[in-house]
Amino acid sequence: MLTLPPRILLARDPVDFRKQIDGLAAICEVHLGEQPLGGTLFVFRNSRSTALKMLVWSHGGFTLLYKKLERGQFSWPKSEGDRVCLSQAELVALLEGIDLSKCVRLKRWTPRSTLPNSEGAG
Repeated sequence: MLTLPPRILLARDPVDFRKQIDGLAAICEVHLGEQPLGGTLFVFRNSRSTALKMLVWSHGGFTLLYKKLERGQFSWPKSEGDRVCLSQAELVALLEGIDLSKCVRLKRWTPRSTLPNSEGAG
């Protein structure tokens, strides 16, 4: 069973979908400045946004997942940089065809830290 890692990065620009594991891993390093062996899930799209490839390293090897839409396109988030960081829920929404730019995240309560303040510790 595949579990989603906590860190998910989408490459902003489309990639040549003839690239397989080694080519995508090189894009992670050269264009995204990320180590592909670190457990991050990298998501790439083709030029028409009709297909995705997802690359992740786990347990001694790479896993490459491919999703191709029969109709329609993936709605790709806009980004100023060369990548977009997504939560697991956002990735699932993207895969289900939800336009993330039209979603609104509701505020949630977050408890204060119960750890003592470390500023005064010597």
